[in-house]
Amino acid sequence: MERLDAASELQSRLSSLSFSALPGVASEPSDGSAPDRLHNTDLSQSSAQPEPPADMDPTEGESGQPSEGNEAAPAELAPGEGGEEESSTAGSQRSAEKKAKTPPLKPPTTWTSAALKELKSKLRTEDDSMVTVYRGDIMTVHVPTNPEAKKVCWEFATDGYDIGFGIYFDWTPVTSRSITVHISESSDDEDEEEEPEGPVGNGDVEKGSKSQANSNLAEILPVYRQDSHTAVQGGSHDFPGEGTYLLKFDNSYSLWRNKTLYYRVYYSA
Repeated sequence: MERLDAASELQSRLSSLSFSALPGVASEPSDGSAPDRLHNTDLSQSSAQPEPPADMDPTEGESGQPSEGNEAAPAELAPGEGGEEESSTAGSQRSAEKKAKTPPLKPPTTWTSAALKELKSKLRTEDDSMVTVYRGDIMTVHVPTNPEAKKVCWEFATDGYDIGFGIYFDWTPVTSRSITVHISESSDDEDEEEEPEGPVGNGDVEKGSKSQANSNLAEILPVYRQDSHTAVQGGSHDFPGEGTYLLKFDNSYSLWRNKTLYYRVYYSA
């Protein structure tokens, strides 16, 4: 009897329990009958990863930031790459700007004269007007501009053989008004030319042509062999501004012969 009473009490308690309190069990309203099915708990669906939103980049992590593994690192220049080109370009621009500031140089006025003997006879009596330019050497006469004059003039002749002659202008500000002479071997003259102004051609050695490298140096008359042994070679050039003329007497092309040179340089208003 006691067992029947206990079983009856247990059945009464079980019927009064709410299935909604049990995990994984859903309670649905019905017509009074006890729920007869469990809530769908398909593990294959619950374990699937949710698809990312449409507006979210697949390469981004949970925080919305680009994934470190997929981020393209900015390319870095290796040492020596790019820097030299930039410095070379900047140097070329500065050189071009510097040249743009200097006015173009007019060609010189040149002439010849048959009074060869007269000029030689006159210059023999003057100091430093008769010199020997040795084989392989270049004699450069530096003539600074003079505020009391407007142009520079020159005349020269040689004994027996020709000589190369050219004129250049150095825009460097004048620090001395003295006319000076510089003698150098052709190799020394080339060592001073470190930064060519423009494309350097092969040139004709017999013409005594030289490339000029100083960025402040402008060409007025390129070096060519002149028939100064048959006629006086003369000319003049108007001052383009403050600077120094370089008159080059070039015997660098001669392997055996020294040249006796008669010359004079003077100013004119």
